[in-house]
Amino acid sequence: MKLFEPLNVAGMVIPNRVMVPAMVTRLSGEDGLVNKDIIDRYVRYARGGAGLIVIEAMAVHHAKSGPLLRSSDDQFVPGLSDLVRRIHGTSDSKVVPQIIHFMKVAKSGWRQTVDMLSLAEIDRIVEEFGDAVVRARTAGFDGAELHSAHAYTLASFLSRANPRMDDYGGDTLEGRLRLIGRIFGNIRRKVGDDFPVGVRFLADEFIKDGYTVNDAKLIGLRLAQLGAAYLSLSVGGKFEDAVHVPGQVPYPYTGYSGDRCMPGDWYPAMPHVQFSAEIKTFIMAHGFNTPVATAGKISNPDDAERLVATGAVDIVGIARGLLADPDWPNKVRHGEFDRIVKCDYCNVCKHLDGTHSRVICALWPQGSLQAPPDDRSSEAPRWSAEGANLTATMGEGKATLKWNKAAGAARYDVCRTDPLGNVEIADAVKVTRWEDHGLLAGMPYRYHVCAYGAAGQGGTTSNTVTVSLPMLNLAAHA
Repeated sequence: MKLFEPLNVAGMVIPNRVMVPAMVTRLSGEDGLVNKDIIDRYVRYARGGAGLIVIEAMAVHHAKSGPLLRSSDDQFVPGLSDLVRRIHGTSDSKVVPQIIHFMKVAKSGWRQTVDMLSLAEIDRIVEEFGDAVVRARTAGFDGAELHSAHAYTLASFLSRANPRMDDYGGDTLEGRLRLIGRIFGNIRRKVGDDFPVGVRFLADEFIKDGYTVNDAKLIGLRLAQLGAAYLSLSVGGKFEDAVHVPGQVPYPYTGYSGDRCMPGDWYPAMPHVQFSAEIKTFIMAHGFNTPVATAGKISNPDDAERLVATGAVDIVGIARGLLADPDWPNKVRHGEFDRIVKCDYCNVCKHLDGTHSRVICALWPQGSLQAPPDDRSSEAPRWSAEGANLTATMGEGKATLKWNKAAGAARYDVCRTDPLGNVEIADAVKVTRWEDHGLLAGMPYRYHVCAYGAAGQGGTTSNTVTVSLPMLNLAAHA
C-alpha cells in the first residue's frame, strides 16, 4: 500500500504516511511537565505503527491554561527529551512537538484579540517561537510544528477577522502573513535550515466573513516559500462563533466552526479532504513539492489509501480514530481491517478537552486511562447458547434495537444495511440497546450487531432483523 511507503519530509524520513495530529490529552499537570501518563499515551502510538507523531500543543510562553505541556523554559527540556527517547526506543516513528501561543480568555466571556497586542509583545512572540524550536531540537525531536490553526494567536493574525490596522493588519493578506514570516526567519537564524518545521493551518475558517480555501491556497504557497517542511490542514475551531456558557472559559469548538473542525457522527466521512487536495495542487503548480497532510473524520483504510495513492495528499492525519485504536496502522498494514476499534465520532473526547478533563476514548474499557494493549491471545466474545436474540421495535419514528450481552464483549458495532444494500457501522456502543432516529418511512432497513473484545478481537455476529417505518398518509396531511 502507498500508505505505508516512506516519505522524505525536508530531511525527516517518516516510515509511512499515517500521522497522529496534535490532540490535547490534559494528562499533564498544571506544571506543564512530561509525566508517565503522557509518555504512555505517545509510546502507545509509536507501538501502534504511526509514521509521524505530533505531540499535543505545548505553550511557548508562560500563561495559565490548566493542564497543558510547556516548552517555554529550559526546565521542560529533560522531560521532553525523555519522551522523545521513549518513542524512538519503541519504533521508527518520527516525532515533532506542536508549539503554540494563545491569548487570554476569561470566564466572563472576554477574550484578548490580536489588536490588543503591542508591538513589543509581538516581538516577544517571535522570540518565544524561535526559542521553543531550539528547545525542540535540543530535546531530540525530529522537527517541530507551528500551530497556526483554530482560535490561537498565529491563526488569529492570519484570519480575515484580524482587526489590526497596522503592518500586521487584517485588511491585506501580506499584513496577515507578516507575523508568521518573521517567526520563520527567526527560527532559521536560531536553528539553521536543516531542522524541519511544519505548519498546521486552516483550509477554511468556517466563520462569517472568515477566509476560505481561496486564501488558504495563497497562505500555503507563502508557507512553502518560507521553507515549511510540511503543511497540515485543518478547518474551523474559532472563538468568533463559540457558544459561551456563563461562568466557564469560552471553548472555541462549541459553534459551527467547531463542528466542522471535529465533525460528529452525523457528518459524512472526509468532509474536508477536497480543500487539502486543492491547496496541494495549487502549490505544486507554483513549483513546490511541500508535503500536504489532511485530517477530519478519516477512518476507513481504503479511503486513506486512495487519498495517498491518487496524490490528493501526501500524509493522512487520523486523530480520533487513532485515539480509539492506536494499533490502526499495524492492523491496516497486516490487512486486519475487521480488528480495528472503529471510532464512532461520539466526541466524548472533545467534551473532555473542553472541560479540561483527562481525555480518553469512550470505547476503551471502563476506567482506562490508555488504550488497551493489542492482546491477540485473548478469546473473542461469545453469546450464550440462546444467541444474541437481536430484536427491533418501531415507534415514534425510530427503531429500538435490543440484544443479549456477549461474554467478554467490550463494545458492540451496530451495523445497518440500507435498501440499496450498502452496509455501514451506524454506531459503536458498550450497552445492549440502541435507537435509530434516522429512518425514512417506507424503506426497509436490516440490522445486525457485532461483538468485539477490547482490542478488536472477535467480530461475533448476531442474527439479522429487518424493519420498515410505516408511511404516513401524505394526502391526509396536505
